[in-house]
Amino acid sequence: MISFLLAVTENSSGAKQSTFNMDQTLNFVWEQITSLTWLQAVIGISFGMVYLLYGWRIFRILVVICFALIGLFLGIMAGQKFGSELMGGVMGTIAFAVLAVWLVKWCVSILGAAAGGIVTGGLWYAVGLPEQYIWAGAVIGIVAGGMISFILLKISVMLFTSMGGAVIMAISFLALLHQYESKVLSPATDNIHQLLFDKVWFLPLAIIIPTIIGMIVQNSLIKKSSEWDF
Repeated sequence: MISFLLAVTENSSGAKQSTFNMDQTLNFVWEQITSLTWLQAVIGISFGMVYLLYGWRIFRILVVICFALIGLFLGIMAGQKFGSELMGGVMGTIAFAVLAVWLVKWCVSILGAAAGGIVTGGLWYAVGLPEQYIWAGAVIGIVAGGMISFILLKISVMLFTSMGGAVIMAISFLALLHQYESKVLSPATDNIHQLLFDKVWFLPLAIIIPTIIGMIVQNSLIKKSSEWDF
């Protein structure tokens, strides 16, 4: 999920006006799909399933990893301006990882709000609303996710871990299908590419539906675990 978030963030920050070019994000997703080998895709599906269904058990580690990656991204950006991307990336990674350890609840709220933004932004795109204002749909989810985080933090844990697992599983599963249709089928097809770029509902639903399923399963498991808490 964090790579998906960073791609969307970089896309938005590069816009000079209040517009959003979804093709850049789709191109980024397609690059991930085509770069995975079948073994990496299988590992991704396995890890994504654990992330999706059992993320509430390891959410502290996941929060630290996510914020470390955010720190790496921001550190590299800062390092580009000061002449050392490596040093900037290292310092950003360490700083944000330490921050996540100390302020884990706040970090969970931020990730939950971001996941909410992806859900509502994805729904905005899926139903064919104006693409250049997709940020408006995302803001609704960010605000809602942030508010829910302050009411019941466990929902944020379930939301961002289910979303993270759903993103990993979706990209990995699509990578397997792409490998099959391009290397096994004769003649080769490009159905996955067409679905991704021509059907606006495909990618949002491929992420949102597993996210909902993951939240339902996680909620059931949390209720049965009396020892689980922050």
